[in-house]
Amino acid sequence: MTRPMTALLAVSALAACAHAPRSGEDLFESIRTYHEGVRWERFPAAASRVPGPERSDFVEERDRLAEDLRISDYELVRVASYDERRAQVQVKYTWYLDSEGVVRHTHAMEGWERHGKVWLLVEEHRLRGDEMPGLSEDEPDEAADGPDTDDTEQAPEPRAEAQVAAPPSDEGPARGADGAAPGP
Repeated sequence: MTRPMTALLAVSALAACAHAPRSGEDLFESIRTYHEGVRWERFPAAASRVPGPERSDFVEERDRLAEDLRISDYELVRVASYDERRAQVQVKYTWYLDSEGVVRHTHAMEGWERHGKVWLLVEEHRLRGDEMPGLSEDEPDEAADGPDTDDTEQAPEPRAEAQVAAPPSDEGPARGADGAAPGP
């Protein structure tokens, strides 16, 4: 009877360890918290991932931008470098302005640093694609590399309808779509 009791205590101890608090949030949780907050206009949640002194300005700026800017999606493209304290992250935004209605794409490079138990976004700039409100421009070294690619999705041009001749009838010679009789 002591053997089953020992096994039960061992399983209980392992289960308790599985739910013990972690030493801090991992990088990907911080990235998700920030971007989901920005995308869904939960700016205080997003601001929790920027340095303390910048938080109130961040929320004010995002509230102002949200009058016209809509971020419809973001994609974590890659983590360029990553160690215990710093990371470079590339993100692709899909967005539009209500005033224009044109879907645009912008790639951004972000600098993240670990501060205590949480990762904070300390720098973000446009890497390529469309200029995006609220996102600083390319760093000078990158801007000299060449022109940007146009990542704008325009609606397709409407097609002209083909002119189709009317089928022949018993009422005389065949006529074109404009009603005119064919030439001699």
